Amino acid sequence: MEKKSILIFGAGKIGRSFIGQLFGLSGYEVVFSDIDEELVSLLNHEKSYAVVIKGDKEERITISNVRAINGTNQEAVTEEVKNTSIIAVSVGKNALPKIIPILAKGLIKRFQGSENGPVDIIIAENMRSANEVIYKELKDNLPDDFPLHDYVGLVETSIGKMVPLMTAGEIKKDPLSVFAEPYNQLILDKKGFRNEVPDVMGLAPKENIRAWVDRKAFIHNLGHATAAYYGFFKYPGSTYLYEVLEDTHVIEFTREAMLQSAAVLLKIYPDDFTPRDLSVHIEDLLFRFRNRSLKDTLFRVGQDIPRKLGPDDRFMGIIRLAIPLRMPYDKILEAMSYAFFFKATDENGHRSEQDIVFEKLLSQGIDYTLQKVCGIDPVFDQELAEKVKSSINVKR
Repeated sequence: MEKKSILIFGAGKIGRSFIGQLFGLSGYEVVFSDIDEELVSLLNHEKSYAVVIKGDKEERITISNVRAINGTNQEAVTEEVKNTSIIAVSVGKNALPKIIPILAKGLIKRFQGSENGPVDIIIAENMRSANEVIYKELKDNLPDDFPLHDYVGLVETSIGKMVPLMTAGEIKKDPLSVFAEPYNQLILDKKGFRNEVPDVMGLAPKENIRAWVDRKAFIHNLGHATAAYYGFFKYPGSTYLYEVLEDTHVIEFTREAMLQSAAVLLKIYPDDFTPRDLSVHIEDLLFRFRNRSLKDTLFRVGQDIPRKLGPDDRFMGIIRLAIPLRMPYDKILEAMSYAFFFKATDENGHRSEQDIVFEKLLSQGIDYTLQKVCGIDPVFDQELAEKVKSSINVKR
């Protein structure tokens, strides 16, 4: 049988608990490229790691046939790109530009080697139009005559798996293990592949990936953040998401915001979803959000306010889609306004660095913050700006 391998840029939570798990359990050698020297060393020493499934019954899954390379070792990385069966990237939006140059050099090496054909890159990042972003970055780092479109498949995904933060004590006990929920479906762009879709359990190829990426952003991500922001507003002393969701008012408000967003998506994607599809999806998410075993914290779910209130992210993205359709978005806007009162801390009592940045922006005024963070222009978006400010002021 042909040896199959996957090169995963990023040995973090999604890389290990999701992509590595799916491909590892399907017979692939799993090779991680990461800049964390200690993590790379541990993976090479153990040659395996554990995924601890936090559900009704805790399950420990061992992923074997694992090794790792240092992401700064250009020769090692390019050699892996040349020979691997498939590639995945899971490094986070901000780190993507840092891996593109070395990935491009590996693609050149692969193309010149002729014995290996086209390669697909699974983009395991929570961002819209990720394939377009990476295509442009690769184009800038490859020769003009490189056949990028035909030789490299850029496969967008919708990452719906929830992976909680682990405490310092849990990490110290087993630095290679990672906690995750039981959900294990990887939705990806069927049209993005240049090779056959891999025979890997859990892969769910879709014809119109944009619809599914938007479903993730504007229902899952929006609902998650809504529960955290409204839950913290009502119960500022709470730690876990499941705690605040024991309040039926928090659940109902979260559901209303998600349903309002779903109505907009149904208008935009009538061929991809039905009202029942999205209603069932919302109820499933609310059930998963209440997973007590996962111990997902308000801090993890709500942190990084500037990103989550960004112009194209979960709240503002769907509001911008709703406005020209003349569809209601009052619940979504109200949910977003609770973020202005979010001050959750980690296990050591520290706030997220980005949340502190948001606080400093807020000290310069709401209009300034709305423009800098949300992309709401005080002149061109005057009506929207007034609605947001009114919603915030009511809660003071």
